[in-house]
Amino acid sequence: MSIGLFAASCSSDDNDGETIVPIQGKYNLSQTGTIIDGKEVLIDAPQNQAGCSRDYLDLRLSNAAVIGDYDGSDCALVETTGTYVRSHNDLTLTIGALSSTSDIMNLTNKELKIKNKTTGVITVYTR
Repeated sequence: MSIGLFAASCSSDDNDGETIVPIQGKYNLSQTGTIIDGKEVLIDAPQNQAGCSRDYLDLRLSNAAVIGDYDGSDCALVETTGTYVRSHNDLTLTIGALSSTSDIMNLTNKELKIKNKTTGVITVYTR
């Protein structure tokens, strides 16, 4: 009987391509890029200040989004707070009057990869 339950739980679940990993968490900015000639081209994120901790995106359970930016020779941290909404595989970040919506390309326990729907810029964050 336990084999039958195991086999049933491993059957293909239809979730319309939507990931079921929770999106809440703190993600460190890792790479940015775009798609050129049908291929992803990613580089180490130039936004990260050399010698400092990596910039981050903190998506909280309260739907608050905190962007952390380390800058300058003293690695001063500036945090900007806004909100986020996840709708299926879309992530909308609103900071002040600016709002951007991205496709969630990949979401695992270790990575969040998003592609801005307007600019096409891909951003990879790691936990």
